[in-house]
Amino acid sequence: MGIYNGYQCSICNAIFQPDENIYVCPHDGGNLDVLLDVNEIRKSDSKQRILNSTEASIWRYLPLLPIGEPGGQGTPLRVVGWTPVFTTKRLQAELEIERLWIKDESRNPTASFKDRASAVVVARAREIGAEFVVTASTGNAGAALAGMAAAVGQKAIIFAPRTAPQAKIAQLLVYGARVILVNGSYDQAFDLSVKASEEYGWYCRNTGYNPFTAEGKKTAAFEIWEQVLISKKELKKNLCVFVSVGDGNIISGLHKGFKDLKALGWLATMPRIFGVQSKGSAAISNAFIAGTEDIEPVHSETLADSISVDLPRDGVRALRAARETGGAYILVTDNEILGAIRGLGKSGIFAEPAGAAAYAGVVNARKEGIIGSDDPVLALVTGSGLKDIRSAMQAVAKAPIIEPNLKALKKIIQ
Repeated sequence: MGIYNGYQCSICNAIFQPDENIYVCPHDGGNLDVLLDVNEIRKSDSKQRILNSTEASIWRYLPLLPIGEPGGQGTPLRVVGWTPVFTTKRLQAELEIERLWIKDESRNPTASFKDRASAVVVARAREIGAEFVVTASTGNAGAALAGMAAAVGQKAIIFAPRTAPQAKIAQLLVYGARVILVNGSYDQAFDLSVKASEEYGWYCRNTGYNPFTAEGKKTAAFEIWEQVLISKKELKKNLCVFVSVGDGNIISGLHKGFKDLKALGWLATMPRIFGVQSKGSAAISNAFIAGTEDIEPVHSETLADSISVDLPRDGVRALRAARETGGAYILVTDNEILGAIRGLGKSGIFAEPAGAAAYAGVVNARKEGIIGSDDPVLALVTGSGLKDIRSAMQAVAKAPIIEPNLKALKKIIQ
C-alpha cells in the first residue's frame, strides 16, 4: 500500500486528512486529488520492486496506490490492467507516423478501461466496510463495478440511462448487480445516484466524484511508463498520448499517474496528453478552445455513448491534463469515429465508438499538422466493439446473403 497524506482540492487547494470520508471539496465542489507521501515512497525500494514484479495487473503498483492488499486471489479482480501495447505497420504507413502504439483496454475482464477504477473502488469499499457500492453509468463503468463487485461478493447498485446499449445492460445483469434504468440522460442518472448514496449511506463510485476512481485510472500511465517510456529509451520527442474524453476522469487519471511518477523522480519527460471529444459532446473542448476553466454544459448527441456527457464532472482537471503537458483537444465527428472503428479493425483491434475516438483524434491531429511524422504516438482504446454491436454494424457494409450454391457465389465474387 502506498503511503498517502490525504486529499487536496483541485480548485481551492484545501487539504483534507486521510480519515475524512469525503468525495469532493465541501467548500467549492472541486475534485479531490489523493496526495501520495512522495518522500516516504522515495526512501523505499518501490521502484525496483515494481520493475521486477511478476504481477501482471494493476496490483504491481500497490506501493503507489492508496489502498491495501485487495484480496480476490484467483478472481477477475486480480487480472485488471497490464493490457497490451501493439505496434501496427499498417496504421503507421497510413498516417505516415514513424512510431505508433495502440494500448488495448478491451483485454480487461469486463472489456473496458473502467475496470481499473472499479477494482480500486471495490477494494476501498471493502476496507471501509461498505455494504453497497452504487454508481451511475452509460454501461462500461457499471459493468466494471458489477464485475469487480461480483468477484469479491460486494453488493452493487447501478443506475443507467434506459438508452444504454443492450450489450452493456446485459453485463450488469449477468454479474448480479441491482440495475435501475433511468428514463433520462447519464447526467440525470448521476444526480440520482448521488442523492441515493446520501439517503441510504451507500458508497458512491461515480466517475469524477469519488477520488479513488482516478487512482485506479492512473495505473494506465504507470503501464505506459513501463511498456513504452522505459523500454523505448530511444524516443527523441515527447510521447503523445491520445485518449477519448467524456466526463474527464480518464484523462485526469492519466495525468495524475504521470505527475506522481514525475514527483518521485522516476519519469524524465512528461508525455503530451491529447483529449479527443465528439463534436456532439464537446463541453471540455469548448472551454479549452476558449482558454477558460469555466465549462458550460452542452446537449450531448453522439453515437459514442461512453463519452456522451452534458456536464463533465471532472472537467477542470481534464482541461489541465492537456494544457499543462503541451497537449490539446481534438474534435471528431461520429462518421470519423465509425471510420476509426474500420481502421482499427483492419489491424485486428475491435473498438467500441468511444475507444475508436482516440484513434480518430490521431488521424485528425495528423491531418491538421498538430503532430508530425516523427512524433511518437500512443492511442488508448478504452473498450471492446462487442459492447456496442449496433454502432459496429454502422461502420461496415452488410454481408451479402446468397443461396447455397456456386452459381450464387460466383455472382457476388465477380
